[in-house]
Amino acid sequence: MKLNISYPANGTNKLIDIDDDRKLRVFMEKRMGNEVPGDSIGDEFKGYVFKITGGNDKQGFPMKQGVLHPTRVRLLLSKGHSCYRPRRDGERKRKSVRGCIVGNDLAVLAVAVVKQGEQDIPGLTDVSQPKRLGPKRATKIRRFFNLSKEDDVRKFVIRREVSKEGKKTYTKAPKIQRLVTPQRLQHKRHRMALKRRNAEQQKENAAEYAALLAKRVGEEKERVAERKRKTTEARA
Repeated sequence: MKLNISYPANGTNKLIDIDDDRKLRVFMEKRMGNEVPGDSIGDEFKGYVFKITGGNDKQGFPMKQGVLHPTRVRLLLSKGHSCYRPRRDGERKRKSVRGCIVGNDLAVLAVAVVKQGEQDIPGLTDVSQPKRLGPKRATKIRRFFNLSKEDDVRKFVIRREVSKEGKKTYTKAPKIQRLVTPQRLQHKRHRMALKRRNAEQQKENAAEYAALLAKRVGEEKERVAERKRKTTEARA
């Protein structure tokens, strides 16, 4: 079985191959989300604590959280479920997934480092992978750089260099989402003014219609009364 170890703090991961089943015995019958000590895997993992995050069996079927079974099952999946991406609106599909309990039929087991041990793991904890992309939303940029509302968010966008063969190197930055600018505030004021104007117009139209309806109802009552009076006089 292979272990895919990830270290979220540094953004790194490492794939190691373990042939000895006795070293993997500590993972057996454990579920996704369980924390497991890594002392039995090897001396270099002494003091480490791993969290089981997933895996796939020898045929490539992924483990699914919540399926309390050590083998493969077929489930009817829809939008919002893991291990499935719908192609059409409302589509459901019966697909094979691997249960969340670890067994010998797994080819790769994915684990994440929860607690670091005594010594560094070469290629995992001794190196740091810088983030390629920074935050895009205005509030997340403020949180990332600890900015106040008075600071200009546009000056703190993380730019990345793009170099193509035979062309000049240039930088790219994402378009800031949910950025409040004077133009956006003006658009909002314009929308609110239109909304108020429409509401006032509707009130005026409703008042005119009510007045006209009352007038027509009064005229109809007068006509009915006049008709009754004429009928009474003719009989007399």
